[in-house]
Amino acid sequence: MHAYLFPGQGNQFPGMGKDLFENSGMARNYFKKANDILGFSISEIMFNGSADDLKKTIYAQPAIFLHSYILVKTLGNNFKPDMVAGHSLGEISALTAIESLDFESALKLISIRASLMQKVFETEETGMAVVIGLYDIIVQDVCSKVDGIVAPANYNAPKQVVISGEKKALKEACDALRPGAIDVLNLPVSGAFHSPYMKPIIDDYRTAVELTTFKIPKCPIYQNVTARPTTNITTIKKNLVNQLTYPVLWRQTIRHMIADGAKEFTEIGPGNFLRGLVHQINKNVTVKGIS
Repeated sequence: MHAYLFPGQGNQFPGMGKDLFENSGMARNYFKKANDILGFSISEIMFNGSADDLKKTIYAQPAIFLHSYILVKTLGNNFKPDMVAGHSLGEISALTAIESLDFESALKLISIRASLMQKVFETEETGMAVVIGLYDIIVQDVCSKVDGIVAPANYNAPKQVVISGEKKALKEACDALRPGAIDVLNLPVSGAFHSPYMKPIIDDYRTAVELTTFKIPKCPIYQNVTARPTTNITTIKKNLVNQLTYPVLWRQTIRHMIADGAKEFTEIGPGNFLRGLVHQINKNVTVKGIS
């Protein structure tokens, strides 16, 4: 069985998608549509913006989605997923790829999601860091003892956990974890994703999700908050909302996909981050990428 994976924020880079724009009329049409839907030139920011520009959530999220979606469209009838998953934002890319969402609805929902998150990040000093080389329970224990809000946000791979929270608490947790870890690194994102800091925007985001039309997807999606497959629209919408404050169970997701028959994984979108995670989780499956 063939599983397709879609990356999330943090995989953006200056110049992303420019080769697609230059070599495909279909791609140029989607970039134009995206510019019109968003009300600003995301193509200009992707092609000519700085790394700092693209780090901003309001630009990074639509840019990554657009890059991933156009790559799916270039595959045409060769895109035949048996199952899909997306890392954080990538979950919306995955749902669009399997026709649960149409392009315009997905991009509008992402724009709302990104704008809501950006407002939180503008009022709160928050961030994320990856901890490499420590067991989950150690990371969880240290975070629970820190004075302030910091918590695991992504369980990415064996002994690789991302933590998220306000900067003072995040630094304190990183300092406490660093002596026993292989490495502790701050991530190039503009806020505390998948943490209690997202609670103030849950109601507005839930409203946006409920007002968006979803269709039954053409294959199961393994969602971040459960690591389990579903094609149920009510479940999909509920999990999309919960994703704001719940950790991403990526390691568990990949293991469940493999247990359910996945033998080949293809990452579609900018970067190769998810490919690396799959290799760390299980070296016996085939992993490739389209970027």
